[in-house]
Amino acid sequence: MYTKRVEGRTMVIHELLLKVVVLGALLGPYHNHKAEADDLMTKPGCRSSCGHLVIPYPFGSSNSSSDCRIDHPSFTVYCDDSANPPIPYLESRSSNLTISDISVKDHEMRLTVWTGRDCYNSSWRDWSFPSIILSEFPLSSTKNKFIGVGCDTLATVKDHHGKYSFGCMSSCGDNSEVINGLCTGIGCCETSIPRNSFYYHISIQSFSNHSDVLDFNPCSYAFVAQIGSYNFSVGDLKQLKFGDPPVVLDWAIGNQTCEEAKKNSTSYMCPKNTNCIDAENGSGYKCTCLEGYQGNPYLEDSCHDIDECADPTSNPCEGKCHNIEGSYTCSCPKGYHGNGKKGSGVGQGCIVNPSQLMKILVGIAMGIIVLLFSIGFLYFGYKKRKLIKLKEQYFKQNGGLVLQQQLQECDRTAKAAKLFSAKELEKATDDYDERRIIGRGGHGTVYKGLLPNNMVVAIKKSKFVDQSQIEEFINEVIVLSQINNRNVVKLLGCCLETKVPLLVYEFIDNGTLFDHLHNPNKSLKLSWETRLRIALETAGVLSYLHYTASTPIIHRDVKSANILLDANYTAKVSDFGASRLVPLDQKQLSTMVQGTMGYLDPEYFHTSQLTEKSDVYSFGVVLVELLTGKKALSFDRPEEERSLAAYFLSSLKNDKLFQIVEEVIANEENNEQVREVANLAMRCLKIKGEERPTMKEVTMELEGLRAMVNHPWVSGINVDREETFHLPEEKTEV
Repeated sequence: MYTKRVEGRTMVIHELLLKVVVLGALLGPYHNHKAEADDLMTKPGCRSSCGHLVIPYPFGSSNSSSDCRIDHPSFTVYCDDSANPPIPYLESRSSNLTISDISVKDHEMRLTVWTGRDCYNSSWRDWSFPSIILSEFPLSSTKNKFIGVGCDTLATVKDHHGKYSFGCMSSCGDNSEVINGLCTGIGCCETSIPRNSFYYHISIQSFSNHSDVLDFNPCSYAFVAQIGSYNFSVGDLKQLKFGDPPVVLDWAIGNQTCEEAKKNSTSYMCPKNTNCIDAENGSGYKCTCLEGYQGNPYLEDSCHDIDECADPTSNPCEGKCHNIEGSYTCSCPKGYHGNGKKGSGVGQGCIVNPSQLMKILVGIAMGIIVLLFSIGFLYFGYKKRKLIKLKEQYFKQNGGLVLQQQLQECDRTAKAAKLFSAKELEKATDDYDERRIIGRGGHGTVYKGLLPNNMVVAIKKSKFVDQSQIEEFINEVIVLSQINNRNVVKLLGCCLETKVPLLVYEFIDNGTLFDHLHNPNKSLKLSWETRLRIALETAGVLSYLHYTASTPIIHRDVKSANILLDANYTAKVSDFGASRLVPLDQKQLSTMVQGTMGYLDPEYFHTSQLTEKSDVYSFGVVLVELLTGKKALSFDRPEEERSLAAYFLSSLKNDKLFQIVEEVIANEENNEQVREVANLAMRCLKIKGEERPTMKEVTMELEGLRAMVNHPWVSGINVDREETFHLPEEKTEV
């Protein structure tokens, strides 16, 4: 044990000595090695290239003999020699699919394809929607993305058989909202490619024929491209300068697995020194050279040994390197012992007898220990001071001083907001452990936390914060912390010592209304009376925010996923991350459009003018969800049923209400109340905001309907709703 410990201490000093001894031994053979010729990729006598493209077997040129490639059209490279330089095409010249690269190591092929476009001016439309049909090689699901560019764009892709479609939406009202390099849905959007995609047809739609953005964005574009090949720029909205996008295909041999192919030895293509791997995308198998070998794994004797010793950077030998078939070994020069490999483990490296340098090494070791201890002490002290300063910077940056001042000015008996420290919330969430995550949304991630007093809380960690809105954010924290409404998730406080503010709410443990409506096992427990009560409680909260709060608040993201339910199915409205405070002297606000598709007020979407009636529209969609049990937006439904609001209004117009109402609430006892709620939802979904009722009127009407549910004898009384709620518009019945 003593000898091993001493040997370890001498290794650092003798490393330099060893290199001097070994250098002479290495220089001679290293300089005698010449760079090997490029690995043979093509069978002898076969055409090896077309222009810039190296054609590796099993691929081959169309004007070479059939022995130069395997017998399948997809492995034929059609070379247009009339061009200068010649241009290689996949399968046929008419395909127009230009090949830029074929790799037998990664089993990938790169093509250049076309970009779809949809252009407008004041009098005409010019469009081109490309399609690609691949007979053998699928699009790579890990190396490609589908990208849409434009400010009024819905780009989709359909497969050949119409089994599925996917896509993305990009929208913006002004090019000042667009950020270079970000493809997140504002000016540019992207989505992944599914596996086993041999065909695609691109389609582009516009919401308003680019009429609102024509001056800076006359065209929409859509294309499939290799990840990293396209970098979005604001200038692309005026004219896309990307050119033909590169696309990656995955290729493999045949349609059999390795096990199936090996049974037929005459057609099995993996020779010696190779492995066989089943294809993950598409069908067939792939051959790869064994570790320690390189070459073309489809040519006999092509996978040859790599000489790791020819390049000192390719092996970890501290001593002398010896190349062997498929690998290498290391040895130490005379007078040294060990395994010859770099490292600090027992037996590693080349070390000498340490007895002569023992005293020197002990002194050096002690000096190093003292130095490291001093450096560590200074480093951790510096890190601690830096962390304290950073927390102070974030606290000021997030408006902490302003919030502290306003909290001190509030009546201490009414003050409810608490300033939590970053350390408190880190401990409450086990340092934001992923197992603590209970929800993810467009504005942030929600964690379940446990405070020192054993109080369970929900901690929302925002994704970003707008520095220009800090003052409004602080005002919102003050207002929400003082809201005394049993149907609003209580804001307990916040933490401003982090890069983005953290909000602490009371914890509601029974999930969201969305979960209960769209989970068949849970929706059966939501009776008509419970649904009507949830609607009334939610409407009451919105009415409170619009008319009773000291500063009116527009929620801006009303949806079933933001309505939590406690153990008694009591509604708790949550997620005020998109909410805006409305000055008392204003009726509307000009904002960048925010919200959730399917719930978003179409008038707000087109005008960017936010009013309290925007919440009314979103609440109308929630009412329809309660009636039908269907999602607000679903691309799994037929096209005419994708938007729940439009489908509901159409069904109402055609007297088909009870064909879409959820079965659990459709019975003779409830039908009259269901009709009344449907009529109310219809009025909330009016296209023009001025034609919609206020949330105060909606609340009063729901209160009347709930009274009818609780006291059926009330239904016999004829109540004039126009007189009761003072609605000037003509009443429309189901």
